[in-house]
Amino acid sequence: MNEIEREVIEALDKLGISYARHEHPPVSTVEEAEKYWGGLRGAHCKNLFLRNNRGNCHYLVIVEASRRVDLKALTSKLNEDRLSFASPGRLMKYLGLEPGSVSPFGLIHDKGREVRVIVDLELRSAAGVNFHPNVNTSTLGLSFSDFEGFLAWCGNPVEFINL
Repeated sequence: MNEIEREVIEALDKLGISYARHEHPPVSTVEEAEKYWGGLRGAHCKNLFLRNNRGNCHYLVIVEASRRVDLKALTSKLNEDRLSFASPGRLMKYLGLEPGSVSPFGLIHDKGREVRVIVDLELRSAAGVNFHPNVNTSTLGLSFSDFEGFLAWCGNPVEFINL
């Protein structure tokens, strides 16, 4: 376990959040990760780091991995002018993450709580959720209620919407 992942584990332990940890080779896409999901329970999530057209608002969109996200529809729901994927530089600045490791656990680096979190409403019915712990060589599974507790602890604005 490297220092980046240890930081996430320490935060979860501090919060009393239970998790299951699964190591695997590095994966950067959902398609690559699917090969290693055999023994993992719960919803496998993909995380999109987006910015608005002016670049003054950033979003972390969390959705079940098989769901497609319609950026035009999401743009309208969020009352934005246009959404696009944020650059690797913005990802590092706001979440302290590299491309291929986007995760809600990156919110521990957003001290200014500038990133708005958008969670697909359907995930609320999942028994558990799975995310990278800020590195793409392992996956952490936790209950959805514990995930909500983690988000509350981070303090970022969170919206549950039907994506």
